[in-house]
Amino acid sequence: MAVLKVIEILGNSTVSFEDAVQKVVTEVSKTVKDIKSVYVQDMQVTVKDNKISEYRVNTKVSFGVLDE
Repeated sequence: MAVLKVIEILGNSTVSFEDAVQKVVTEVSKTVKDIKSVYVQDMQVTVKDNKISEYRVNTKVSFGVLDE
């Protein structure tokens, strides 16, 4: 039986939601191995001068618990 752990990570980007999620994966993978999935729980943007200035995502990252 596989055992997974879930952590909540916030990410942001000035480019897109997709880029914000990729940044989450890139950063988390520096310290977490065996990432299985990323669930985007919430998305929002900040607006400056009537234009989107930042994309934000609230994610849940699932990864396997390694047997030792």
